[in-house]
Amino acid sequence: MNVGTHDDQAAPVPPAPPERCSACRARASPLREVRAASLYRAPLDRLLPRFKFHHDLAAGRLLATTMAAAFAPLAGRGAATLIPIPLHRSRLRQRGYDQALELARPLSRRLGLPLRASGLHRARDTPPQSRLDAAQRRRNLRDAFAWTAAAPPPAHAILIDDVMTTGATLHAAAQALQRAGAQRVDAWVCARTL
Repeated sequence: MNVGTHDDQAAPVPPAPPERCSACRARASPLREVRAASLYRAPLDRLLPRFKFHHDLAAGRLLATTMAAAFAPLAGRGAATLIPIPLHRSRLRQRGYDQALELARPLSRRLGLPLRASGLHRARDTPPQSRLDAAQRRRNLRDAFAWTAAAPPPAHAILIDDVMTTGATLHAAAQALQRAGAQRVDAWVCARTL
C-alpha cells in the first residue's frame, strides 16, 4: 500500500516494526530492539560452542561475518556505538578471550560503527546462566553490570553478544547503560534460541 505525497507521487509505507517474542510481550524490556542474525540451530549450534568454549577463533570470525551480513541494512540508521557484553575478569582469565568482543571487533570494522570495548563491566562473578531457569537467570544478573568509565555511555548503544536465550544478560546490561545515561539500547546477537 502506498501513501500519496503532496505532489501525488506514491511513497512507500514504512516497514512494520519487527514482531516481538512472547517473553518480550509479557514484560517491559529496557531494550528498544533486539536482532538475531540466526536462530540457534545447525550449523550455528555447533560453531557457537566451539567458538565460546574451545578457543576456535576461526569459527568466531565466520560468525562475525554472518552477523555483519545480517545487520548491514541496520548500520546506517543513525549514530550508534557497539558495546560487547563483558565477561567477569575471572572468567576472562579462565577462557583467555571475550567472545562478545571477538564478534564486535570485526562487526565494527565491517559496518563502520564505533566500538566501545571499555566502560561496561561485569561487577559480579555470576554462575553460568546455562544451568538456570528464566527467573533464576534474572535474579543471577541483578546488578551484575555497571558503567565505570568517567565519560557517559553513548546515547545510542548496541549490545553485542553471541546467544540470546531468555534475554536476562542483555536486559541487565541495558539497565546498567540506561542508569548511566544511555537514551536507547538495542541488542544484536549471533543467534537466538527458540
